[in-house]
Amino acid sequence: MHRFDALPPPLRRWMAEAARPWSPSSCLAIWRRVLARGGSAEEALAHLDRTERALLARDALQ
Repeated sequence: MHRFDALPPPLRRWMAEAARPWSPSSCLAIWRRVLARGGSAEEALAHLDRTERALLARDALQ
């Protein structure tokens, strides 16, 4: 729980509303990668949304 609590608030909110379970480590890695490329917090959340939709679609096919 400590890892979750240490996340930036917008990322914590996104994880709390996510449709599938995510680890704080994997979300934070995506978040940091987007920000390191010069992206904003909103862009990082949009990237997480796209990633989650792709994983849900893949899961539906299995």
